[in-house]
Amino acid sequence: MGAADAVDAGASSRNGAAAVQAGSELIPPPGSARAHFMLAGAHMASRPFWKGYLKLSLVTCAVALTPAITENAKIRFHVLNRRTGNRVVSRYVDADDGDPVEEDDLVKGYPKSENEFVLLDDDELESLALESTRTIDIERFAPEDAIDWMWFDRAHYMTPNDKVGEEAFAVIREAMKATKTVALSRLVLYRRERPVMLKHSGNGIILWTLRYADEIRNSKNYFEGIVDVKADPPALVLVEKLIDKMSAPWSANLVRDPTQQKLQDMIAAKRKGQQVASKAADVARPTGKVIDIMDALRKSLKAETGSPKSR
Repeated sequence: MGAADAVDAGASSRNGAAAVQAGSELIPPPGSARAHFMLAGAHMASRPFWKGYLKLSLVTCAVALTPAITENAKIRFHVLNRRTGNRVVSRYVDADDGDPVEEDDLVKGYPKSENEFVLLDDDELESLALESTRTIDIERFAPEDAIDWMWFDRAHYMTPNDKVGEEAFAVIREAMKATKTVALSRLVLYRRERPVMLKHSGNGIILWTLRYADEIRNSKNYFEGIVDVKADPPALVLVEKLIDKMSAPWSANLVRDPTQQKLQDMIAAKRKGQQVASKAADVARPTGKVIDIMDALRKSLKAETGSPKSR
């Protein structure tokens, strides 16, 4: 069962079946010859997971999509029974009688009341999807800076998928670059119809799945109550100096995951039979005391003597 299937099955379990020992997402795919943890090749090129067509009016070209985001380099664990050392598998059971539920018997249900559901079969749900799941038909263009980052969901690399369509692909890409626009369309991905945005990027195009309007909370509900306090000009100058001292060119090193290295060190030590300290590190917490902002900013500027590039 794939990741999308697991999500759908999980939704079904909430509508009448309970999952036992959830956590199978931590277990590598069946047939893997890996030990209790794995480090996959982070730099290995991935095969396209979607192939179809990009269409702009009467211009069409074959394209392929590959997820831009990967977690293959993350350390992953099997879920084990501490007593026996055996792997734990997940399955679905009926919430009332505890009997196992076969995959063919899983169905989605929308709650009518506490114990009543409207049942929906996969065929019924699929009938609501786009007529074609293999064509990205551009419907509209918008200024490339008009869409706030909050709408972005998942990024995918789009590439031409045959020699014949390379020219059409390049024309669409370069036209978006020249007009500083992005293309908007819809596509069935991850078993769901999604709005998508196409943006030029070098020689390729990045396709972002976008969140739906009902998934974004209205910021007015949260920001309207904030008192409009005018910033003190001298404090503003000190903060700007602090920002200048703490600024550095963007680099992937700024968002590296330190926990992964600590996990590798911990696992290496355990394999050698060494003891590993389990005490959590002490975390400094704000005291909540009223402080002098100007004094705190001056001290902050003095503390920021090192270059952020070296951090």
